[in-house]
Amino acid sequence: MEGWLIRGQGGVYTAEDEAGAQYVLRAKNRFRRQQISPLVGDRILFTPGTVSDEHGWIDEILPRSSAFVRPAVANVTLMAIVVAPEPAPDLLMVDRLLVQCRKQGIRVVLVVNKSDLDPSLAPELEKAYAGADVRVRAISALKREGLEQLEECLRGETVTLSGQSGVGKSTLANSLLHVAAETGEISRRILRGRNTTRHAELFRSPRFNLMDTPGFSLITLSEEQMEPILLQEYYPEFEAMRHDCRFTPCWHQGEPGCQVRAAVKAGQIDENRYTRYVALLRELDEAWRNRYA
Repeated sequence: MEGWLIRGQGGVYTAEDEAGAQYVLRAKNRFRRQQISPLVGDRILFTPGTVSDEHGWIDEILPRSSAFVRPAVANVTLMAIVVAPEPAPDLLMVDRLLVQCRKQGIRVVLVVNKSDLDPSLAPELEKAYAGADVRVRAISALKREGLEQLEECLRGETVTLSGQSGVGKSTLANSLLHVAAETGEISRRILRGRNTTRHAELFRSPRFNLMDTPGFSLITLSEEQMEPILLQEYYPEFEAMRHDCRFTPCWHQGEPGCQVRAAVKAGQIDENRYTRYVALLRELDEAWRNRYA
């Protein structure tokens, strides 16, 4: 049979067929030998268990259009990166996720949840990412404000909700799909939030497919094994001027005659976004130098 992998935990997976029937499965040993892990969102071929069996088997993982390590999901067509006024947005994490999405041709929408707590945050982010080809949507999942405009972005997509713990991803999933996902409150003491989703889960609907994922506080590009000079290719706001720099190649870090840095000084590129680019460039450079260590 063919279906979607909608859940996976502790080596036990749940698949759903086109009719919505669900099956408990395990992965065959050959996947472990091939160092392949089934991911939520995978299209699979499987053999259901019989009446006397506890589970069936995943026979084959069909070709993926995309795959992420964190969050560990596959076949995403759009990533909704969720931020909020509380906890404070980690824009370096946002930029890392943007690079990963652009490498795989995945579209992005930046969702500002709890926007009623700070109405100025969404316009600030819209301005900062104006040249980065990122749509920004301000919502309040709890109050169900702005959801219609967000749903228009998600229609027909396989979407993953991604972002820090405590930004309200499960509440947003509840609001979008009316699913009974567990939600939690922000810890006022540390303003980091409790991680209420403990494993990725795919919810299928006629409008769009939605993946709710655990929040996380650390994501790096070092595992990408990407040559640092290529990072600039994933910054659309650099495209108009990066080929006019005095030096080729130009890292846009400290070289004289760099048109990207000139655009930053002229206010054409957001200065903080550029500063984070330099931080990611150094991170990649260190990982590249130590790739054989």
